[in-house]
Amino acid sequence: MDKAVYINRVAKFLPGEPIGNEDIEAYLGYVDGKRSRSKSIVLRNNKITTRYYARNKQGQDTHTNAELTAEAVRGLCIDGFKLDDIELLTSGTTSPDQLLPAHGIMVHGLLKSRPIETISFAGSCCSGMNALKYAYMSIISGNTNNAVTTGSEKLSSWMSAQSFEEEAQKLKELENNPMLSFEKDFLRWMLSDGAAAALLSNKPNPTGISLKIEWLEICSFANEVETCMYAAAEKDEAGNLHGWSEYTPKEWLEKSIFSLKQDTRLLDKNIARLGIAKLASILKKHTIDHKTIDWYLPHISSEYFRSKVDDEMVVHNIQIPQEKWFINLTRVGNVGSASIFLAIEELINSGKLMKGQQIVLIVPESARFSFAYSLLTVV
Repeated sequence: MDKAVYINRVAKFLPGEPIGNEDIEAYLGYVDGKRSRSKSIVLRNNKITTRYYARNKQGQDTHTNAELTAEAVRGLCIDGFKLDDIELLTSGTTSPDQLLPAHGIMVHGLLKSRPIETISFAGSCCSGMNALKYAYMSIISGNTNNAVTTGSEKLSSWMSAQSFEEEAQKLKELENNPMLSFEKDFLRWMLSDGAAAALLSNKPNPTGISLKIEWLEICSFANEVETCMYAAAEKDEAGNLHGWSEYTPKEWLEKSIFSLKQDTRLLDKNIARLGIAKLASILKKHTIDHKTIDWYLPHISSEYFRSKVDDEMVVHNIQIPQEKWFINLTRVGNVGSASIFLAIEELINSGKLMKGQQIVLIVPESARFSFAYSLLTVV
């Protein structure tokens, strides 16, 4: 009998209540006490209407990233499955609570389950898919019978106004009308907090549905394109990245070195072009006719990219009708590494899936343009 890996359950944890656009700055604060000039433009393009923050209006954290993740993992423990049944924990995140220990280790510490293998993946949106692939390979190789994979983010701390106050004051000394650069302000209106966890097994659920992982591929284009999204670094005019260790502690504050930044021109030029060209080649490699795909789950950071992705699909003759797309971005926000799992969880619980259907996942990571792809079959 051929070995196979199944996603048997997905759980999520979104902190607090959904936050509308009018309340974002009540939670994140106002840089230099002023309303953002780019907020309305960014929100009009991304079409996000609600998101979640692990913080309150007093600027106090309600959860750490590890706590968000642990809550999602606990959500898997139903129908007789216990924390001590987990054989492997793989975790991906953009925003760990600390550089060391690793994120997955901290989650395991909170779960207080038996001693197990844990592994953590860094990066941004693809880090969750990297974690999923490790779990998949562990089970398919016979190393473990099951695994739990997580994707989580606590990005609100990076986006809070206090993270930019020192820079704002420095700008005030230089000019009468200081303004936070667009590459930093842009992401304050894009990102959200939350976590999701998936239970993988070498056997499908005895009742209900499971998602069989047919294949999972990941590809980097860092050899072709310079860095687009980054944190704890600065980019020079030549496109070279300079890490935090090259700056003084004073400069860390004055330049908001540890903030998350994005080159939107590089993003617009490359994200759909590279991602869909690679998707076309992968579908060809696996002899998948795009017309047979029942559900298409693309992780997009903004609704602005929906039409651009669709246009690229037309170019490569793999267009998938919009009624087959499943995207929950506008309701939960962009939760980075957790986003694809949040979409899968919602689709599983929608009642729309039928056995035999095929689901294609695509997760782009703009940091230096990596992409993850997977084909799932409902069984």
